[in-house]
Amino acid sequence: MGRYVRMIALLLGTAAGLGGCTVGHIILYNFASTKDYKKFPARPLPAAPVPFAYAVAAREQGPRTATWKEKTLPFDDFLRAHKTVAFLVIRRDTIVYERYFGGYDEAHMHTSFSAAKSVVSMLVGCAIADGYIQGVQQPVTDFIPELAKNGFAAVTIEELLQMTAGLKFDESYTNPFGDAAMFYYGRRMYRYMARMKLARTPGTHFEYQSGSTQLLGWVLERALRQHNDPRTVTEYLHDKLWSPLGMSFTGSWSIDRKKDGIEKFFCCLNAPARDYAKLGSLYLHQGNWQGRQLVPAEWVATSTKADTARGGVPYYRYQWWLPSPEGDFMAHGLLGQYIYVDPARDLVIVRLGTKEGGFEWGGLLHSLAKAWP
Repeated sequence: MGRYVRMIALLLGTAAGLGGCTVGHIILYNFASTKDYKKFPARPLPAAPVPFAYAVAAREQGPRTATWKEKTLPFDDFLRAHKTVAFLVIRRDTIVYERYFGGYDEAHMHTSFSAAKSVVSMLVGCAIADGYIQGVQQPVTDFIPELAKNGFAAVTIEELLQMTAGLKFDESYTNPFGDAAMFYYGRRMYRYMARMKLARTPGTHFEYQSGSTQLLGWVLERALRQHNDPRTVTEYLHDKLWSPLGMSFTGSWSIDRKKDGIEKFFCCLNAPARDYAKLGSLYLHQGNWQGRQLVPAEWVATSTKADTARGGVPYYRYQWWLPSPEGDFMAHGLLGQYIYVDPARDLVIVRLGTKEGGFEWGGLLHSLAKAWP
């Protein structure tokens, strides 16, 4: 017992030495949870004045059973057993299958974790269309000149989008001294970002790093300021996408601190399943929503097509995961948050959960899409 007391005392002492209480927050909160949106301050994303409602199929479509490890279960039992709390399938803009578990319903808020990265990519496309960003080859230091001393004049916006920027970044939430944990639990995001450095030559190697997305968000914030736009990035998201998409419920984007905080761009959008689905439906329709082009169609096409040049990989493009060579793509967050889009089958699937549930959902969603009636 004394050993554990000394260990906690050591960690708390280290937290005090770091000055931001980040380690203390990790000890207090333990591990990341889908209820973390209740722990952090946030900026609101008000529901749209005119909410959009999907049509609902008169007759439900979907699998009756699922087999896992040689055991066949009713599909609902399979979802429940694998820690799913919401599962929604939309075919031709119509809900054909919808399930909730664990006390959830269509209005229940749920955090996105890294599925938010794909939304940041959407906003970069919007900012380019608005003339706030010249293009993906623009250097990061055009917006964040204080990073020049750390070598970031050689880093482009595209390399942040592609996760090929070569950042020195520890993508670990359980290591209290890791960068991802610092970004997630800490309250001094501007300070953390300003200290970022490079570990390798940009444009040569893919490495999934939340720091890249956080810097993209900082670029967006600075781009707004450079054009005398007083909005926060959350407000920009609301005006460009949230309200035009007819989001039915008020969502939010978690920030690092109440006063003068910045969004946790790499994670932490918060919304119910149906509103997440609208983000997928927007990209299913090449950025067009009911006749209004919200995101440039060219940006959508580029963002969801593999490019292995300059360190890129065939399974990731511009903050979207590409689970197969068949044109499908998805946003993916920690603990099994998915917005899956299959344009060939006119299909969007949203899966929210409290855990991944023991397997990789990307392959399963691809298989389900191919088998859907």
